[in-house]
Amino acid sequence: MLADRHEVEMAETNRRGHATKLALDAARGGTEVVVVLGGDGTLNEVANGLVGTQCALAPLPGGSTNVFSRAIGLSDDPVAATRMTLDSLDAAAIRPVGVGSLNGRYFLFHVGIGWDAALVAEVERHAELKRYAGHALFIYAGMRTFFSTYDRTHPHFRVTFEDGSTIEDGYFAVCLNVNPYTFLGTRPFNLAPDTTLDNGLANVCVRSMRTGPFLGLIAAALGSGKRLERAAGIDHRSDLAALSLEAHGEVPYQVDGDYLGTVTKMDFRHHPAAMRLVLPLSGPTPAGRARARS
Repeated sequence: MLADRHEVEMAETNRRGHATKLALDAARGGTEVVVVLGGDGTLNEVANGLVGTQCALAPLPGGSTNVFSRAIGLSDDPVAATRMTLDSLDAAAIRPVGVGSLNGRYFLFHVGIGWDAALVAEVERHAELKRYAGHALFIYAGMRTFFSTYDRTHPHFRVTFEDGSTIEDGYFAVCLNVNPYTFLGTRPFNLAPDTTLDNGLANVCVRSMRTGPFLGLIAAALGSGKRLERAAGIDHRSDLAALSLEAHGEVPYQVDGDYLGTVTKMDFRHHPAAMRLVLPLSGPTPAGRARARS
């Protein structure tokens, strides 16, 4: 479909990190758009090769959840998403959007620290089931890590914000560049509904992991997410340019759904208008004001 209307060269990744090199080489060679058919991890690698270049990113859903492509309003069907992308390319609906970075690595939609990173690690231990079991595997992994493997008895990190304020008792946090945090089936999981590709980062820090309040957090996120801003035991901040996190020991983390191990120190930054993105012309766009203006 793309080759019918554009000059296309196909490249396949064969190892971790390969997509970043392919994207950077494409940008240096004068390619105008890199179209990515893959999951969120591959998309993250491509973004890390394109930030700061004039080459644009066009995501197509090829993974199990496809958070970022769905967040900007693309269909979760790759053929339908390709049609939308072709319409956007015809209309030159390409513009700069903001990204986040963690310790120098860029991210498109979020970084999870603590429990959700342990959840992702559990899912990746059953990677062969991920495509087939889908959301059922994530629910199983979430329950297993919450009740059996993740330490909920004491805080894991301190968060420091630009104004000098701190949170000393962080159990689990998500730093977001765009909402939603993820999807459960067709339903968005809203942690920071006002966060778009046009404003700063949001940080949602959970300060208690008692079962009752935590289930309330999940229920609120499956709704509009607005109640989280006032919920007890949650620190919710938005439009942040920077923040830092220091672990009490080591804490697991994941970037755009890809588990990366443990870390002791995390420095987050927001980079406005850092990457060119092909955006859909119409359709439901949880990313809100990030919709293309052609």
